[in-house]
Amino acid sequence: MRGYTSSSYGDSFADVYDDWYRKVSDVDATVAALSELASGGAVLELGTGTGRIALPLAQHGVAVTGIDASDAMLRKLAAKDPDGLVHTVLGDMVDDLPDGPFAVVFVAYNTLFNLVTEQRQRECFTAVATRLAPTGAFVVEAFVPSPQAGSQVTVRSLEVDRVVLSVSVQDHDSQRAEGQYVELSEHAGVRLRPWSIRWAPPEELDAMAAAAGLELRVRWGDFDRSEFTDDSERHVSIYTRAGVSQEFTSRPATS
Repeated sequence: MRGYTSSSYGDSFADVYDDWYRKVSDVDATVAALSELASGGAVLELGTGTGRIALPLAQHGVAVTGIDASDAMLRKLAAKDPDGLVHTVLGDMVDDLPDGPFAVVFVAYNTLFNLVTEQRQRECFTAVATRLAPTGAFVVEAFVPSPQAGSQVTVRSLEVDRVVLSVSVQDHDSQRAEGQYVELSEHAGVRLRPWSIRWAPPEELDAMAAAAGLELRVRWGDFDRSEFTDDSERHVSIYTRAGVSQEFTSRPATS
């Protein structure tokens, strides 16, 4: 998409993100699982956005750093976090990662796919691997791709004086999808919210991890630690360095 940058998504969605996506995943289960994985250590979230996960994780007593390329997103987080529980970094989630070491680095709900080339996704795995503590874990939450090439126009929401349309195109060969949410309002006119992703199936992510010196330790169907199956629509994949002795079991998380 011409003119699209690493901050385009965040800058375009910051004002509606909490409203549109607050129920996109189970925050309590996510916080419980990440807290246990961190085991008292520091945590880094890639693409932290408005703090949907980072803030409740920090309120749970975990030392959390969040990085995001969008100043608009981080301003929304700061407004919700007057005590500064989450340490934030404005920057790219490949080139600008803080040094660490971190007990857990995690990237929630498809955010890894906001890196729109295979090369950048691979570089992300490499950058994360150098920031992990010796027994640290890289936790990736993402959807399982089942793409259909072509274009779509659908209605996201419809009100008396406002309609939001979703316009998207997908290309199976390049593993790319991009689009716009087109908001038409009687009072505010037209507002465009662009997005662009490059999806990767779980086995491709495993290969990226291996190239960075990490290995898959467990794959859950969700942060509730349900079993990952052929029918799972999303996955939570945990990568560590080889030889890490920590066990990761598929069982219900506890809060």
